[in-house]
Amino acid sequence: MAYGAPGLTYIMAQYTAEVLWLRGEQGFLDNRYSRKHTFRFDGGAEVHGSSSPHIVPLPMSDASAVDPEEAFVAALSSCHMLWFLSLAAGQKFCVDRYFDAAIGVLDKNAEGKISMTVVTLRPEVIFSGDHLPTREQINRMHHEAHELCYIANSVNTEVRCEPVF
Repeated sequence: MAYGAPGLTYIMAQYTAEVLWLRGEQGFLDNRYSRKHTFRFDGGAEVHGSSSPHIVPLPMSDASAVDPEEAFVAALSSCHMLWFLSLAAGQKFCVDRYFDAAIGVLDKNAEGKISMTVVTLRPEVIFSGDHLPTREQINRMHHEAHELCYIANSVNTEVRCEPVF
């Protein structure tokens, strides 16, 4: 099945990730085991993962590793950015830099369950060249990027975009 934005065609695809945790010599039944693990992706990238130290105290978590909540926020931010860059290129706006200091809030949702309730993207985009977008055009591209973002379309979390100018 093919689908996608005008000028771009996509086919249905599957995506894989491996998550590996090993107990090793540490205890387990006392619930004081290390939460450090490894994410492996099909392109060969490996990322150290752990529970958040906000949830599982040190030393059982690893503050230097990526926790699932951070990965979730990063996935939303990355997907939005990739769509924004595609839209900007399609309108012949040259992007030199895109920076987003995204923030996710873990809180109780309407059903009383702990969830990522709001993710706020704060993209700051620097353009160059003779053909520069207006604020209105930038806001429109951000709105369209949000509408097209596969990750944002896949979650119940409120995703806000507050561009920095």
